[in-house]
Amino acid sequence: MTLKRVLKRVLKWTAVAVPVALVAAVMIAWSTSDNACDGRHVATPRHPMKAVTYCEYGSPEVLRLEDVEKPVPDDDPILVRVHAAAVNPLDWHFMRGTPYLGRFGMGLRKPKDTRMGVDYAGVVESVGRNVTQFKPGDEVFGGKSGAFAEYVAVRADRAVVLKPANLSFEQAAAIPVAAVTALQGLRDQGGIRPGQRVLVNGASGGVGTFAVQIAKALGAEVTGVCSTKNVAMVTSIGADHVIDYTREDFTSGTQRYDLIVDNVGNHSLSALRHVLTPAGKYVMIGGPAGRWLDPLPRAASAFVYSRFVSQDMRFFIASLNGKDLTTLRDLAGAGRLTPVIDRRYPLSDVREAIRYLETGHARGKVVLTMQ
Repeated sequence: MTLKRVLKRVLKWTAVAVPVALVAAVMIAWSTSDNACDGRHVATPRHPMKAVTYCEYGSPEVLRLEDVEKPVPDDDPILVRVHAAAVNPLDWHFMRGTPYLGRFGMGLRKPKDTRMGVDYAGVVESVGRNVTQFKPGDEVFGGKSGAFAEYVAVRADRAVVLKPANLSFEQAAAIPVAAVTALQGLRDQGGIRPGQRVLVNGASGGVGTFAVQIAKALGAEVTGVCSTKNVAMVTSIGADHVIDYTREDFTSGTQRYDLIVDNVGNHSLSALRHVLTPAGKYVMIGGPAGRWLDPLPRAASAFVYSRFVSQDMRFFIASLNGKDLTTLRDLAGAGRLTPVIDRRYPLSDVREAIRYLETGHARGKVVLTMQ
């Protein structure tokens, strides 16, 4: 049986089985779906702080800047006064509740967690009784749900590390989700080695700008793919070669790559496979944004392809952790990793920040500042 016939059978089965499973799951979960905003205004916060919240899925109009209760650390967390927070595609996926399959974790009808944001940087204001690795006044950055706020309470043993002195708060806030994704995609999923030829598709975006720099820091020969207006920027952050996709299709070229990190998903897996070396790896990080299942069908196809060809094709979701943030902090502290920031918005303009990120044209990162 040919690879093409196998793929057709798998996709045909998926087209039948997935909708049936979804319908069954919806019938079970509908009556128990949480409404996270019931009673949220019963009492006025005793110690208020500003935070971005949302109680319904939808466009940026569902976002609100409200007074909520300021967190109080107990034994293990640290309390951080946030100076800057970065926006990620993850945030608008949660805001819109897409892909719909994800709502079984996010909340079926309404969001379970009504706070927004993950990436932050700021100053430790107080520490819990058991905390020894941080002290008030330390400048830190990391990842924590609800980061679009004036304060976050973070467990000291989780994804939080000291900020390098050579980075601003805005630059540090830009690192966590995007840079950890790039690092894990290159190192853990791609098995990058010095001297390899690495192509980053979508080299001018949040993950892409970090992937170019990290791949160079790990000794690779890097090719970045971007639009005409971003060629100079991608060259400036260290790419050895830059392909302008408006003028050239890299899948039609003669160059072969040991590793492709794909933030876009705008080429067929067959076309990508033919520009990989025989033992090359394809790591899918981003792809077409759909309401229902995307990027799962493409991820499933990549998994099936890998069973029948010599190349490794895979999809993964990054996981924030302190060890990887420390690696990135050290690279940034040594001047080998510099976050690219496109636009800055005050926290009160979070809707505009999300709208801009959703256009897909951001060069590097979009950052919120606390004013």
